[in-house]
Amino acid sequence: MNKIPTLGVGMAGFGFIGKVHSHAHLSVPLLYDPLPCRTKLVGVCTATAASGEKAKSQAGFEFDTRQFDDLLSRDDIHIIHICTPNDCHYEMVRDALHAGKHIYCDKPLALNTQQAQYLADLAAMSIGWQQMTFNYRFVPAVMRARELTQSGYLGELFSFRAAYLHAGYVDPNRPFSWRTDFARSGGGAIADLGAHVIDLIRYTIGNGANVTRAGEFSSLSAVLQTLITQRKDAKSGSMRPVDVDDIAFATCIMEGGAAGTLEASRLATGVQDELRLELHGSKGGLRFNLMEANWLDAYDNTQPETSLGGNRGFRRIECVTRYPKPYALGATKNTIGWLNFHISSVFDFLTNIISYQVGRDGSPLSPTFRDGLAAQKVISACQNSSRLDGKIVEV
Repeated sequence: MNKIPTLGVGMAGFGFIGKVHSHAHLSVPLLYDPLPCRTKLVGVCTATAASGEKAKSQAGFEFDTRQFDDLLSRDDIHIIHICTPNDCHYEMVRDALHAGKHIYCDKPLALNTQQAQYLADLAAMSIGWQQMTFNYRFVPAVMRARELTQSGYLGELFSFRAAYLHAGYVDPNRPFSWRTDFARSGGGAIADLGAHVIDLIRYTIGNGANVTRAGEFSSLSAVLQTLITQRKDAKSGSMRPVDVDDIAFATCIMEGGAAGTLEASRLATGVQDELRLELHGSKGGLRFNLMEANWLDAYDNTQPETSLGGNRGFRRIECVTRYPKPYALGATKNTIGWLNFHISSVFDFLTNIISYQVGRDGSPLSPTFRDGLAAQKVISACQNSSRLDGKIVEV
């Protein structure tokens, strides 16, 4: 039996998403067999010593540091995770690329298109493998939706509706943070939530990592609104102006001719985590809602229209936890959970590292830095259109 390699992991940040990424590494060996490689949580870079101690005690990292270079200089760290606030992404990713590390970067790739373009170009010349954390590509129901669109199930795509809705900022007393500061976040709802839904549109109607032109955004008109214009600074107690959007709406034209709407909101009262997608074509339709993640609804328009409806109507496909092999937990009929998407995404990343090292490209599932750049271009186009009072702009 060939011995599989062990790759050391360095994590930048141990807040919410850093814990999620750490959990994924610890879980991959329990859910997948055989493994492409094993990983070891070696080092973590955190803003405070207290957070570093927590990372060591909770996740088992061997050491913590306040200096990102301490991760890059280690020969026993092969993988870098970027789990920091958005304004740290550019410099950290750039330096990790120069250090020749494999990189797994949470969204968005950077603060703006110029930064994202530079990183994507630099990544193309790097010796490592780079991937975005677009974890919703790894929902079984979304994977099934892509299979159906690629098989021609929809026929000619006429239109789409896509939205990612949260209610986390409805309370005006929620304090000011880096997420409400454009200089640190690069945008509000459109960057925070919009990055995911933009990628989901490209992934489902395009072709994964090598998206067909039909799956690319061509032009759009957008309105971005800031409804809660001030929030209290938790440290100083003073009110600070909010310069990012709470809600984003866009009407979009794809290069394949389909038209659609894109929405991102952090003020969607009454929802929790609603990522919605509807696709309407000449032969069929698909719809998905993250709050009902076990199911994909599919409509076959080729069924004959007979009295009393015949066999027409949306049917529910029970995707649940039916990941393809080497998923090996055995509980494929159990309900899916949000953490499963991250575990599957990290497994895909590790598989691509090993495949890349033997001269093969990543799978079509895999969101690369080029996909991060594509999402950033749409985000920037929405922001530009909104500044021009909704004028139609090219992406």
